[in-house]
Amino acid sequence: MTEAIADYLVGIFQGNIPEELIIFLISMLPILELRGGMIAAKLLGVELLKAFVICFIGNIIPIPFILLFIRKIFEFLKKFSPTRKLVEKLETSSMRKSEKVKKGSKWGLLTFVAIPLPGTGGWTGALVAALLDMRIKISFPIIMLGVLIANLIMSVFSYGLLGAFGL
Repeated sequence: MTEAIADYLVGIFQGNIPEELIIFLISMLPILELRGGMIAAKLLGVELLKAFVICFIGNIIPIPFILLFIRKIFEFLKKFSPTRKLVEKLETSSMRKSEKVKKGSKWGLLTFVAIPLPGTGGWTGALVAALLDMRIKISFPIIMLGVLIANLIMSVFSYGLLGAFGL
């Protein structure tokens, strides 16, 4: 699914804005994050190192804002009928995923963010950390490291580096 969405976005924006901006914006989006950014980078022919840095930065930028403000934003959105159910659904989903994080605390959060699967990543990790009241001084570096590891994994898969290792 991530690949299909990334491919669709590349098709829309290619030729209209620079490739680097496309992968940066895709990496900032929830759900896609750097998984989608690295796939898009490969589709656009962006050099691996450049893509790695751009996708990492794009994925990290929203994280402090989520950690600092998401609880207040959710509180505000719950006041309105059309958004209340969506916010409650996001909270419920995140809290279900938080069980994995609670068990291992810091290691659980790191693993949760680092494994590039749908429903995991920096956005969800930051949401879970905020809902669990983890201190930003602790959670932000862990999430950054998780995003870095996820980027390494996605680089291997997106750029076909497994072939270079004979796998």
